[in-house]
Amino acid sequence: MATIIKRPAITGDIVHVASDRYGNILVIDDRKHRILSFDSVFEQSKIKRKMPHVPVHEYSRAMLLPVAFAEPVHVTLLGLGGGVMAHGLHHLLQDAQIHVVELRPMVLEVAREWFALPQSERLTVSIGDAGVAVEALPPASTEMILTDLYSADKMSPAQSQRQFIKACARALAPGGWLALNYHRMPEPDGNLIRELKRRFPCLLAFKSKTNNWVIYGCNRPFSPWGTPDTVLKNLESRLPIGWAKIMKRVTALSIDTLV
Repeated sequence: MATIIKRPAITGDIVHVASDRYGNILVIDDRKHRILSFDSVFEQSKIKRKMPHVPVHEYSRAMLLPVAFAEPVHVTLLGLGGGVMAHGLHHLLQDAQIHVVELRPMVLEVAREWFALPQSERLTVSIGDAGVAVEALPPASTEMILTDLYSADKMSPAQSQRQFIKACARALAPGGWLALNYHRMPEPDGNLIRELKRRFPCLLAFKSKTNNWVIYGCNRPFSPWGTPDTVLKNLESRLPIGWAKIMKRVTALSIDTLV
């Protein structure tokens, strides 16, 4: 599953409806975009129909930022949605293996049929609970974990649990990155922030225009401010999502960020 972006109402034509035990899955087209929704109010995923590998939502673009700091050979995505981030990473990282965990088999079917999710040996999707799956990952088995777990109208509580953060940290290789999408910034003195600080010497944050917060953690000390402009320009030529603009809005996660 993927995050939720609320609009007054999603405009466009419903071109496909599916359902499973979790609810409806709607595919909506407007003139330029294709949207995945579970209720016709919240946007779960959004792509440009002519460029399905380029994420539209700002938070989706921001989730990919750790690629500017380290080019992984293995990426784990928790939550598929329309496959926007998986498709973008598959396009961007030509030598990387990308593994996605998605709860709903029907979401995977829709992503493949309607959102151009690549069928590739480099991109695998497992059906299952992300919380269970991350616990089962071998230690140091992946260089990047991007987690975006949402149902129709709320974030999965797994993302705010200390055990989930601990499991992600254990699964990351040295120098690995975790990116989490939160619907609001966690409490500064809460268990989640304390666990993140315990596991990740480098913590960064990005606030989207829809008030989602992306929190990044690296398991080694790291300063992103020295990232060369040439790196961002190269990434932009490969996947045009505004890497430099995103980078300018990233801040170190501190008490000032949280209040």
